[in-house]
Amino acid sequence: MTATTAPSVRKAPRPRADALRNRERIVTAAREMFVEHGPDVPLDEIARRAGVGNATVYRNFPDRDALVREVVCSVMDRTAEAAELALAETGDAFAALERFVHTAADERISALCPMVSSTFDQHHPDLEASRERVEQLVEEVMGRAKVAGQLRPDVGVGDLMIVVAQLSRPPAGTDCMRGDRFVHRHLQLFLDGLRAPARSALPGRAVEIRELRGC
Repeated sequence: MTATTAPSVRKAPRPRADALRNRERIVTAAREMFVEHGPDVPLDEIARRAGVGNATVYRNFPDRDALVREVVCSVMDRTAEAAELALAETGDAFAALERFVHTAADERISALCPMVSSTFDQHHPDLEASRERVEQLVEEVMGRAKVAGQLRPDVGVGDLMIVVAQLSRPPAGTDCMRGDRFVHRHLQLFLDGLRAPARSALPGRAVEIRELRGC
């Protein structure tokens, strides 16, 4: 009786380094153009900015929804990484919160948020996983500042994210690049208002992040 050998399992080939670089260039170019022109920008324009051919775009992203979802998830992932860096800091908890807020604003979440509700499925597993990671980390960053007695206790994650989105969005009728000059100035004014002890009582109650979904 001859012994039989188990069939070898072939591993899926790893993407080549140049293929990964092309994908990253596409996502970066798409993010820039979505911020500048909205989610309907032609894909061939994105390919041109990324320095790749149209076929390379479609090889990585079969349709516009897939590309938009990847851009939004990548922005959320970078925002989560900024929150992780804030949590890793051992110094002033409120200063760590400040640095996180300014970094999150630079990701231009405000320009990408409308895409989540109007362009593709809000409940896609990739999107939900990225969103939940951000929410949990931001809550931890804020919680640490509250425990330190530096952040007023009557604000929630939703309060913070609403203001970051609103203040990093240029006013209607103004040029995006001109509005960018004032983002961090106005964010700092807002952050100063978050410091404890509070100078006034806020009307209503703290906004929870789950209340913002589906808006």
